Amino acid sequence: MEIIYNKESLDKYIKQNKSVILDGPILIDKFLENAIEIDVDALSDGKDVEIVGIMQHIEEAGIHSGDSACSLPPFYLTQDQIQQIKKSAIKLAKEIGVCGLMNVQYAIKDNQLYIIEVNPRASRTAPFVAKATGINIIKIASLLMTGCKLSEFNLSKAVNYSEKYYSVKEVVFPFVRFSNTDILLGPEMKSTGEVMGVDEDFEIAFFKAQLGVSPKILEKGGALISVKEKDKTLEMFEIVKNLQECGYKIYATINTEKFLTLEGLKNVTRVKKENENGYNVVDLANDGKISLSINTSSDSISIARSFGLRRAMLMNQVFCFTTINAARYISKSIKKIHQNDGKFDVICLQDMSKNLK
Repeated sequence: MEIIYNKESLDKYIKQNKSVILDGPILIDKFLENAIEIDVDALSDGKDVEIVGIMQHIEEAGIHSGDSACSLPPFYLTQDQIQQIKKSAIKLAKEIGVCGLMNVQYAIKDNQLYIIEVNPRASRTAPFVAKATGINIIKIASLLMTGCKLSEFNLSKAVNYSEKYYSVKEVVFPFVRFSNTDILLGPEMKSTGEVMGVDEDFEIAFFKAQLGVSPKILEKGGALISVKEKDKTLEMFEIVKNLQECGYKIYATINTEKFLTLEGLKNVTRVKKENENGYNVVDLANDGKISLSINTSSDSISIARSFGLRRAMLMNQVFCFTTINAARYISKSIKKIHQNDGKFDVICLQDMSKNLK
């Protein structure tokens, strides 16, 4: 599966995959760019329906749902959007006649709700929803399938209480175990595990989830910024400014450095790209001068040219964010932790469960 923007990319895709395409067919869908993706888990006994989890993805639609971080409850949806999602999911479950678990994937673009797919079964989200809500949804779904009624389970209290906390799922990737593997995310799933961060504050919960992936996120040092033209926006300027104010030394490749400097950011150190002679971004990573990187690429040429950069980040255990949304929230999370002098509360899952009984 691949996102194609032009004829050249389509020709390349067919050439690279001709051994499996054979005589076709090839399925082509229209891609919703810059859309918010949402996962919904629901329980039904065939008549009544309970929405047990609405998860908003961190990365935009187009990143495989298994590779995107997500938050339960949603952190940036309006109440009208949430109610529309609930109404749609309940209607789908009743119309399909689901008995047990159902998962629906939605996208929202320009305030329009789209259905990506409906799965009348458990999805990979079930373990995360169970941990975040304290509801053993697999057990309940199994009992519903044997004839029990949804009314026999007092789910509303647990679902409502779970909204007191933000539970953020972050994914774990096996990239370091495979040579010549790019860490760029896309529509094909690459992750092999996940962790969860919980807090009453979304940014802190997101930071905890990153901490679960690697404790190196606590280390300050350099931050390397190299982004595509589309991402050279005022928002990116604010992201980098936040990092600088939190103590990161900012390094940037030539065009990104020009953009940041023109917008008024001072003390940005220009560094050569990997294909340029002299001390470059790969050397910077190998010398341990950076602990965080934001690198976004678009076309196949720029992706190929920046592969060595991302591989160097991976092998040197540098946190590398390859989507603008992930960059946005790690910047906000680091700023929030910085404002709290690096301190945050520990929330125990067992303590959460006590409140559900």
